[in-house]
Amino acid sequence: MTDREICLVAHLVAKPGQEAALREAVTALVPQVRREQGCLGYTAHVSREAPGTIVMYEVWADQAALDVHAAAPALSALAARFDALLAEPLRLEPLRRIA
Repeated sequence: MTDREICLVAHLVAKPGQEAALREAVTALVPQVRREQGCLGYTAHVSREAPGTIVMYEVWADQAALDVHAAAPALSALAARFDALLAEPLRLEPLRRIA
């Protein structure tokens, strides 16, 4: 891992009754995002403690790659559905590797 790489965790909390729809939307998105330039890792997980919460672990080559991803059609299409799918705003947690 280089100093330029960007790691982050995204937390998506589904509205009650929208858990399956959110899961389907995210799983459809993952293969598209993995093909984006600068994507070094993009995995989706469902919380064992809060099954309506999806946690994404992302690794990007640099801030420019993450910026392109944020504006990409695949993510924009999902973001357009956030009001219907999410119980709270998307939470992004940037990480810094220490070991």
